[in-house]
Amino acid sequence: MPETALSLGDLIDMQIRQSGPMSLATYMGLCLTHPTRGYYRKADPLGRSGDFITAPEISQTFGEMIGAWIADLYLQMGSPAQFTLLELGPGRGTLMADALRVATRASGLAGALALRLFETNPVLISMQREALTEYAPVWLDDIEAVADAPIIIIANEFFDALPVRQFVKRDGKWFERCVGLTDGQRTFGLSPTPYDEALIGQPYASAVDGEVAEIGLAAQQFMTQLSGLIAPRGGALLALDYGHATTQPGETLQALARHAYVDPLAQPGAADLTTHVDFEALARAARMAGLTLPPLVTQGQFLTSLGLAQRHSALAAANPDRAEDLRSAFDRLTGPEQMGDLFKVLCAASPGLKPAGFAA
Repeated sequence: MPETALSLGDLIDMQIRQSGPMSLATYMGLCLTHPTRGYYRKADPLGRSGDFITAPEISQTFGEMIGAWIADLYLQMGSPAQFTLLELGPGRGTLMADALRVATRASGLAGALALRLFETNPVLISMQREALTEYAPVWLDDIEAVADAPIIIIANEFFDALPVRQFVKRDGKWFERCVGLTDGQRTFGLSPTPYDEALIGQPYASAVDGEVAEIGLAAQQFMTQLSGLIAPRGGALLALDYGHATTQPGETLQALARHAYVDPLAQPGAADLTTHVDFEALARAARMAGLTLPPLVTQGQFLTSLGLAQRHSALAAANPDRAEDLRSAFDRLTGPEQMGDLFKVLCAASPGLKPAGFAA
């Protein structure tokens, strides 16, 4: 059978038969970013007709708060004559369109703006082009291809989709979790050779048998690269995602399709695979590059600090027919039992900057 007729699952199974079980990180990478069959290379996954809904799709006010944050930071940087605004994984362009509607009210910002978008999905790129055409966006395959100017980076639900490695403790030793085949079916298993405990890291030193160390090396490496862009240029990175404030044992891999959890091994490329972000590890990578970080806050704290409640009240007063929808959106974005506490907000900035939304 020609390769073009094979599914991604078929291709993965062939690779396992030829080379043996693959690490979870390799499996996730193939599922999400395979050049032709990867999840993020295909149709629009967002919205009620897709697989999940992100904060920008819940309410325009989410992006508006980000826009106010961008404008404040631009002014703190001394209103540079040119600056790069880079968004990682821009979705439909909704967040950035809402953000720039607000941010460009700051004097000089519109004329200084160089909008750059990091995206791999051709369907979403088309939607981003339509939503953001007035800002002359440029799409990057390489995030290093930015001007030597101050930079602001926005990453909403980006780091959770980067591959992780998982290690399971057995008889006092760490073994990597792999994806293999048993009777022709994809299954999880463990590598035959244990890993040196020192390579797993101090945060997992007290783990007991059966616990999982989930290590996001790709996310840490990406944060190191992004911090390396900011450090010599000046600026900041804002990351909003779900995850842990501190590094801790535990397995968080999940697969989502049509707004329901599914088996992550069942249909490679047809479901979104994510894990919870280790914010402590990201912060450590940013500090090593010389950036400063205010204390991590929850999404609820961040948005309310920026004035989300007041914005919703004003919109409800002006649009009484939308009051209930606005109340529901506010609760979904900030409620502790919804997105408010699970989602965290990390900022890594050049020394001297005081990004808004992180007041003690």
